Amino acid sequence: MRYIPNTEQERQEMLAVIGVASVNDLFADIPTAVALKCDLQLPGPMAEPDVMRHLRSLSRLNGSADDYISFSGAGAYNHFVPAAVKHLIARGEFATAYTPYQPEIAQGTLQAIFEFQTLICQLTGMDVANASMYDGASAAAEAILMAQRINDRSEALIATSLHPDYRQVISTYTKQIGISLNDIGLAADGSVDLAALRARISERTACVVVQSPNFFGGIEDLAAIAAIAHEQGALLVVAVAEPVSLGLLAPPGQFGADIVVGEAQAFGNPISFGGPYIGFFAIKNDPKGKIVRKMPGRLVGETTDLDGKRGFVLTLATREQHIKREKATSNICSNEALCALAATIHLSLLGKHGLKELARQNFRNAEYAKREIAKLPGYGLLFSRPTFNEFAVKTPISADDITHRLSDHKLIGGVNLTPSYPQFGHAMLLCVTEQHRKDDIDRLVTLLREMA
Repeated sequence: MRYIPNTEQERQEMLAVIGVASVNDLFADIPTAVALKCDLQLPGPMAEPDVMRHLRSLSRLNGSADDYISFSGAGAYNHFVPAAVKHLIARGEFATAYTPYQPEIAQGTLQAIFEFQTLICQLTGMDVANASMYDGASAAAEAILMAQRINDRSEALIATSLHPDYRQVISTYTKQIGISLNDIGLAADGSVDLAALRARISERTACVVVQSPNFFGGIEDLAAIAAIAHEQGALLVVAVAEPVSLGLLAPPGQFGADIVVGEAQAFGNPISFGGPYIGFFAIKNDPKGKIVRKMPGRLVGETTDLDGKRGFVLTLATREQHIKREKATSNICSNEALCALAATIHLSLLGKHGLKELARQNFRNAEYAKREIAKLPGYGLLFSRPTFNEFAVKTPISADDITHRLSDHKLIGGVNLTPSYPQFGHAMLLCVTEQHRKDDIDRLVTLLREMA
């Protein structure tokens, strides 16, 4: 968005046209208790070199995964991004997040999105994937809305082991449209409590939403969950926050998932202080193609032109900008095309064997860290469930205290579980990827031992 300065006279003329006395009148709906009553404490005008120097000094106050060794995950994963990814997405023809509306001049962008959809289907074992979502959390919420459109039911059962941020976004999406949300608790090993699920599910249940690997890194028994859901005519929605796991684990589609959503940030996209990220959404379609029309967002398809040449078009776009509002499945405006391109390039560079090797390195490194930390006095694994690259640890002191002390040694600790799961007491979620070397893990273990 361009910055267009206005003189005081021009501002007064605009205010007179719309019938208000001052700019403050435009913000009358903001309660006075929270309204800012003073000017922002900003420095005065600076020359361009001074501005750059000032901004660099501010940036140095931040610590990043380049400066620190990070053991934090929980949906934001520090994986290596090959230089080729950054080089290719910087090309001018790709530097946009917008959907290509004119296929005759955007064949390259459309093909890149088509390849992204294809890779997501291969990863998840599903039939159809759309041209990206905002992020994993909003994709999970959209999956519930789609389930309601399919079976016209009003309840969603949400696993307690689903990422807390996903659960909050789901609540925001659904609380005004008559969908009730009910939690399915944890079994002792940190997975979905199948007995509780079986007791709670009913003919009102539109879908069961689980995450695997779950928020604690645990691998869920998706086949058993799918069987319980399908007995009652409910859909199974599986969220995958760490898609590198699919290099080792069988895809959710193989276990009966109806909708698979998740976050593809782990492929080609840096942590970036939380965004932009790239949600994915994939489904099992019916033979008549009716279910696919209930998907949010849009699909890019392959076709041929009048001369028989291969081409790509927007095949389906069930959103408000293309069709009548009451028939739209979502209000998604910009797809995450640039982030999706980064993921596509990264996956193409890895290939099937490379992805499997990447997943193995993540698994091995995390298992080593898990074993060593579990030996420490005062520490212990919170759950016994097999995990992938993340695991929950009971700690002798608060996770925030541990993280603060680790920062003095240029390490970033795990995520504090206590705010979202106070029943665990002092507990931390740690993540280990291919970016960690053995001496990084050993250093963490030594520091944790000293804190105990």
